[in-house]
Amino acid sequence: MGQLRIDLLNTNFTIQATEDSEYLEKLYGYYKRIIEDVQKIDTIKNPTQIAILSGIMLCDELYKEKQNKVALENGTYVPADNDFDKAELERKTLEMIAKIDKVL
Repeated sequence: MGQLRIDLLNTNFTIQATEDSEYLEKLYGYYKRIIEDVQKIDTIKNPTQIAILSGIMLCDELYKEKQNKVALENGTYVPADNDFDKAELERKTLEMIAKIDKVL
């Protein structure tokens, strides 16, 4: 069981959850990054509006991931150009080639 101290948007409180504290901190950090992105929008200054828009952005992300999972399971998934980092893909490919060369 973990605890998390939240201090955002002019409010603070502590929550307790069944997940461990490290996991809660990761979630909190991710949510704070979303909030920071929303706060960059000049027309939105109200903390409630920021929190709601951040929640909608997270829901959008989750919904798209679920759609991708269903498409992957159905064999209809087509990755977008931005679904992966090309440099990371190249690095991993070269690592795999090096490992294969070692074995051969």
